[in-house]
Amino acid sequence: MRTLYLIPARGGSKGLPGKNIRPVLGKPLIAWTIGCALEAARQRPGAVVVSTDDPAIAEVARAHGALVPFLRPAELAQDTSASIDAVLHALDMLEGLGERFDLVCLLEATSPLRTPADVVSAIDRLLASPGAESIVGIGRCVSGHPAFLVKKDAAGTLSPFLGDAVRALRRQELDDVYFLEGSLYIARVSTLAQRRSFYHDRTLGFEVADWKTFEVDDLKDLLIVERLLQAALDGTLAS
Repeated sequence: MRTLYLIPARGGSKGLPGKNIRPVLGKPLIAWTIGCALEAARQRPGAVVVSTDDPAIAEVARAHGALVPFLRPAELAQDTSASIDAVLHALDMLEGLGERFDLVCLLEATSPLRTPADVVSAIDRLLASPGAESIVGIGRCVSGHPAFLVKKDAAGTLSPFLGDAVRALRRQELDDVYFLEGSLYIARVSTLAQRRSFYHDRTLGFEVADWKTFEVDDLKDLLIVERLLQAALDGTLAS
């Protein structure tokens, strides 16, 4: 069983220019995910590959131990480009180089808080579930539970988002609801091309701790993630 640990990192970023290689606690942001993937690959064999269109990102990725055997075409590195196209492109390119994989594990560089243990546990759960084809990271909704959300009309009047009558609710009374948090996506290569998605009717959810669900889209996110990483390194946050 061989896993492709694929880290997509395009050069263009409007919310935070150059975010994938911006320093976070003394290392480029992407280096945290590369380190996580390298450790996971030591436990569940495979290759750690960065897919990027940017030579500067490629240089940083190689310096931190990742493989960058190709550059992603510009048409697959736009704001509107679908992630699945970058994944399938990487699998095709690597197959052309004689590299074949059973699983692909997509790890976004902008979600550096997930740990190697998270990745390994998710892989093991997928492999232990013969009927499942993929597994993705999920986080539990707390303050963002749909039962607490409201809509506002043109006059500014509020109404429940779910359409129920307004009433006081306790969290203990509500069913658990989860959101797709984006720190890991794993799929069986044999079915991914046909599915063209990590989300479908045979997808499992892997719940991660709430503090690990933060991802970097802008400077505010970067500052929050940096503090959380430091707390994790200090042992303040449980892994």
